[in-house]
Amino acid sequence: MSRSALTEKHPWTLPWWKAEGENFWVMIYIVMIHVLAVAGIVFFPVPGWIVFLAALAMACCGALGTTVGYHRALAHRSVKLNPVVEQILIFFAVFNGSGAPSTWIANHRNHHANSDTVDDVSSPRHGGFWWAHLRWLYQWRPSSMKKWCPDLMRDRYTIWTKFQIPLVAISIGFGYFLFGWAGFFWVGAIRMAYSLHMQCFVNSLLHLKPGLPEGVDSSQNIWWLGPFQFAAWGENWHGNHHDRPASACFSRRWWQIDIGWYVIRALSGVGLATNVRR
Repeated sequence: MSRSALTEKHPWTLPWWKAEGENFWVMIYIVMIHVLAVAGIVFFPVPGWIVFLAALAMACCGALGTTVGYHRALAHRSVKLNPVVEQILIFFAVFNGSGAPSTWIANHRNHHANSDTVDDVSSPRHGGFWWAHLRWLYQWRPSSMKKWCPDLMRDRYTIWTKFQIPLVAISIGFGYFLFGWAGFFWVGAIRMAYSLHMQCFVNSLLHLKPGLPEGVDSSQNIWWLGPFQFAAWGENWHGNHHDRPASACFSRRWWQIDIGWYVIRALSGVGLATNVRR
């Protein structure tokens, strides 16, 4: 197999710094928010409670957009949301740096269809921890929307691809106008870098079971990740999710806290969520 054919099939063999096509801008985004986040921690290690809570609130809103809007409602169709609620959650997910719905859902459905095989978009089994954690985001060729999520080929979903770049730019900088430079760094890049890593742990850490045969499920629950995952509430019960991917509820025991599920139940109680699959 030629080198080009090998890297196309196994992109984790590429140098870590080489992006795939249009994903170059994803790599630039990842580098930029980390540089700004480190600068922010150096210059404003203690931002004050108001700034910190504002950053935390924005991270939580983004978490709900991703886990309820993208993951449970759109990717797995385990709940049908009121159209207005759905669009609000998509906005929060995009604003938090999770990408447009078409890209996120296509990649996620691809992951479930090929989980723990050589064709998995983000398997640490083949590419290692950093491949599954960050590198696949800019080195894996985007999954085909036509193949993986034709149901999202509608204006109310595809329009977000056009909004993504300006919304992310606003998301990085709008904290300055609220709280000055401390807000710029903490409500912007620090919040977005933190959210990115907490979500990426779902692909890396929660699939990190070395030594398993090809195709054997590597997903697992890690309880202690939950308190840190303000950016992906309930996603730490990932083994439960892979066991029953069509369920809107990721918890299986009373003590397994799943904020995304509680929000869905609340929305269902007031008629803003229907067809909830347990």
